[in-house]
Amino acid sequence: MRKLMSCLCAALALTGTALAGPEHYSGKEMKQTTAAAPSCPQWYADNEWNVSLWGTYAFTGNNYREDRYLDVDHAWGGGVDAKYFFARYFGLGVEGYVLDANNNGGDRFNTFRTDGDSRRAIGSVLGTFTLRYPIPCTRFAPYVWTGGGGIFGGGVSSETVIDPTTGDAFRQDVRASNSKLVGQFGGGFEVRITPHIGIVNDFSWNVVDGTHNNFGMARSGVNFAF
Repeated sequence: MRKLMSCLCAALALTGTALAGPEHYSGKEMKQTTAAAPSCPQWYADNEWNVSLWGTYAFTGNNYREDRYLDVDHAWGGGVDAKYFFARYFGLGVEGYVLDANNNGGDRFNTFRTDGDSRRAIGSVLGTFTLRYPIPCTRFAPYVWTGGGGIFGGGVSSETVIDPTTGDAFRQDVRASNSKLVGQFGGGFEVRITPHIGIVNDFSWNVVDGTHNNFGMARSGVNFAF
């Protein structure tokens, strides 16, 4: 009889445990088994101002003797541009630069010169639109842009001059100072050292009043982002 009662008590105890169901834990008692993956550093902001300082090397698209504006085969210079990027990828800005055009005292046809000026500054101011693509989780951002504006200080014109040694009159190309419209398009890339400082390198093609005046520009400089 005692054994029967013991068996019944044990059976009732097991049934109560089964009906009670599994144990429940509060949120404070649960432990996270996996940690959230760290996010990539943001080198480029969604909305930011960019101010770039750069040096440039320019060269004419044709032989410089055929060029009607720079009147030199190459020139060195420098410039600055400021842009505002919205939505990270699109930027509107303004650009200005100055080229030191030096023909070393010679004229285009080795004939008599009237101005005697071998060096002059050629400058330009343009409005620009830039499209860039910061590659995710990298410091690298390729970009392309187009722009338009004015260029001044260059030009070559034909005039009738008189050789003082012989008194003969003839037509000669002489340097002038003309203002022209200029169009520009190009591409390059930026590498951010910090989220606020980057290195820029690019190349542009500039179109000035006809096919004989086109010139290329290679630029390299530093960009400051705010």
